Amino acid sequence: MLYLLVSPKRVYRNIYYHKQTKNQWARDDPAFIILQVAGIAVMAAAYSVVYGVGIHGFIKALVQLLLVNYFIFGILIATVTWFVANRFLRHQNVHVADQQVEWMYAFDVHCNSFFTFYVFAYVLQFFFLPVLMKTSWMSLFLGNTLFALAGSAYAFTTYLGFHAMPFLHHQESFLYTIPVIAMAYLVSLFGFNLSHHLIDFYF
Repeated sequence: MLYLLVSPKRVYRNIYYHKQTKNQWARDDPAFIILQVAGIAVMAAAYSVVYGVGIHGFIKALVQLLLVNYFIFGILIATVTWFVANRFLRHQNVHVADQQVEWMYAFDVHCNSFFTFYVFAYVLQFFFLPVLMKTSWMSLFLGNTLFALAGSAYAFTTYLGFHAMPFLHHQESFLYTIPVIAMAYLVSLFGFNLSHHLIDFYF
């Protein structure tokens, strides 16, 4: 997990070696997903304690953060990236055996990318809550910056995941969301505090 933050390219080099030894791109061990589920549950509990929402508030937050954000959105994003990669990004070479992106690998890429998002948007935001919950422009700037970094890190890690596959090309397409995030971030600095809105929605 640490390498996803400090050296994500190394993670995908290891996945390439995994492909060479086990003839599949996707993980065959659910341990990473289990750790992420536990991490999301811990953060949901921590936010619930801070905001005093009780067990019902905790369950509501857990459903939203885990079931919706992690699994449902993850399945949708994995399906879209899997389809795009197979439909538009594969090399068409008659001299090479046809290869396709596995759907489970696309979901693995989501899991890796979500971890970087989780660190910025869940963990760091929690520790900065005393600042973020103030009604000042600095709290707006800090909160929105954390979310912009989270979204950009998700996009970049997704790009690296598909860049590791030698039978794909134009993987930089997955980076096109970063300018969109940057534009939305700049507009948000004129008064839309994303941290305030999301905290109000979840808790």
